[in-house]
Amino acid sequence: MKFGVFVPQGWRMDLVELADPVEQWEAMTAVARTADAGPWDSIWLFDHFHTVPEPVRETVFEVWTATAALARDTKRVRIGQLVGCNGYRNPALYAKMAATVDVASHGRLFAGLGAGWSEHEWTAYGYPWTSLKDRMGSFRESVELIHRLWTEEDVVFHGKYHSVDKPYVEPRRKPPLLIGGGGEQVTLKLVAQYADACNFGTGRVDVIKDKLSVLRKHCDAVGRDYAEIVKTTSLNLFPIDVGDDPVTATAKARGRYSLDEFREIGSGGTSMVLADILTSKEIRVRLEQLEEAGIQYVITYIPGVAYDHEPLERFAADVIPAFS
Repeated sequence: MKFGVFVPQGWRMDLVELADPVEQWEAMTAVARTADAGPWDSIWLFDHFHTVPEPVRETVFEVWTATAALARDTKRVRIGQLVGCNGYRNPALYAKMAATVDVASHGRLFAGLGAGWSEHEWTAYGYPWTSLKDRMGSFRESVELIHRLWTEEDVVFHGKYHSVDKPYVEPRRKPPLLIGGGGEQVTLKLVAQYADACNFGTGRVDVIKDKLSVLRKHCDAVGRDYAEIVKTTSLNLFPIDVGDDPVTATAKARGRYSLDEFREIGSGGTSMVLADILTSKEIRVRLEQLEEAGIQYVITYIPGVAYDHEPLERFAADVIPAFS
């Protein structure tokens, strides 16, 4: 099993204790460099413009410019998005951007893509918020088109939502494509056809087992080797030592927030799936369950890591070696 970690990008209100945007950027970069120096396989970013759980006027660094910069600030870790929003960029432009960043990173890019879901962001930035059917139709065309632009020359494509006429997507690269989402009728079929990796479930073993069973059937239907696809999920957690008081152990990372607020923000504002505060042993047990379910790669979000690297280092020292 391999492990990635999100850098603090601002989306989950995880840079608000720092007033200066330059200081915020350097805090994000410091986490990336710490991961780069440790056993982590990758660092990750979100593709969002406004904060959660509520949109407020706080820094959220844009995903592709941040990815490109972090590619030059690190040397070893892979860099990915969980996941890029299809509605925010023309798919041909996406293919070109990803190829460029893959070169800048010396081949360390994970190119993430999903259909997108944040209606508030779409409308705030002037993107038409279309029906679910149209958003998924656009996503389906984009995935096919991006794959073709990375693998073919002189692509001509005239779909319902997207068109290209022989664009030169140079430099020629094909970074691994990670598709996020567990929709069984569209998304998992696209994974079976085109993806190098998938992500769904947010660590929920029952959901993961069901989705992987569906994915295997889709792979069989299109003649794809199921084993070729890297199966990933994400966890929101804060590692502590045995016997630690959660309030005390998280104080430096929490800043202005109560423990309950910290856990909610650490989950992306989803009160139904709060970030967990667990010992390293408890984390290892959970990871063993995920591994047994078929997960090969876990991407971890550690709330408050911009202000306190200790949980990042604890995970690296106490958890990752057990799965090496």
